[in-house]
This record gives sequence, C-alpha cells and structure tokens, in this order.
Amino acid sequence: MTSLHIHTDSNDDKVKAVALGYDQIKDEAPRVLASGKNKIAEQIIAVAKQNGIPIRDDPVLTAALMEIDINQTIPPELYRVVAEVLSYIYRIQHKTGKVNN
Repeated sequence: MTSLHIHTDSNDDKVKAVALGYDQIKDEAPRVLASGKNKIAEQIIAVAKQNGIPIRDDPVLTAALMEIDINQTIPPELYRVVAEVLSYIYRIQHKTGKVNN
C-alpha cells in the first residue's frame, strides 16, 4: 500500500508544504516526495486537494521535514511522530472508505 500526505505550516507569511509517501513493500520508512515554500507549497497543496490526499497543518513537523532532501527517507528520530500521523490518516480513511492507493 502506498500512502501520501501533506504537512503544512501557514502560521507566518510564508506557506510551506512537504509531501510524504510510504510504500510498505518498497520503503523502509516514509520518504519526502516534494517540499517547497510559497508558490511551490501552494501547488503541492492544490495537487493534494485535487487528488483527495490528506493534509495536516503541523508547523513543527513541517519544519523538521523541510530539512530532508527530496526522495530521502525520514530520519529515525521522526519515525514515532510520522507513524502517529500515518496511523491517524489510515483510521480516518478506513472510517470514511476513502483509501489512497
């Protein structure tokens, strides 16, 4: 199963977004698929909304994820918090019947 979700931070005058993806078969950990500020962040968010991809506003996690290069897996110190987010998303998708594959 592949999952994708977006983390955002819109608390200041700059919009930031990070897209994470995780393939349980291929990936050892979730990886950063896209990240950006301002116009790029707005494009990431727009694509996510068009495709029904969950978006979570989490400034602290977004800041940490912005430090990771594109296509790199998240570091072990972020495993727990990202796992909690993924678990929450999976539960919501299961309840609503909206599962992104």
